[in-house]
Amino acid sequence: MSRPILLDTCALIWVLNSDELQADAKVALLEAAERPGQIIVSPISAWEVGQLVSKRRIKLVADPLSWFQEALDDGMALAPMPPSVLVAASFLPASGLRDPADRILAATARAFGYRLMTRDRPLLDFAADGHLQAIAC
Repeated sequence: MSRPILLDTCALIWVLNSDELQADAKVALLEAAERPGQIIVSPISAWEVGQLVSKRRIKLVADPLSWFQEALDDGMALAPMPPSVLVAASFLPASGLRDPADRILAATARAFGYRLMTRDRPLLDFAADGHLQAIAC
């Protein structure tokens, strides 16, 4: 059985907007969707979406909280974000991860054994260095 998929915020936006994803990412999502709780979103993504909307970098058809809740209502699971993950985000192996949200997503994926779906180059490089498993989308 494959490990659950943690969606990076950009991947969450693309999935909910039905944007085009790479073939491998589509297959991974379809397989994960067959089992409840296998597509995961982080609470930090709710914060990031709120930031993007407040800065007018994206526009949603609903307010950010309702939009995020829709993802959960559609069957995505909410990742835990205990203090241990937040502290671990401060002590990741050497990397180019400067964005605090990316660091929290990486620490979450490492702590719970999730595969991280992203297009974010620093996160993909972190995975290529062997620090987590990623799916490019």
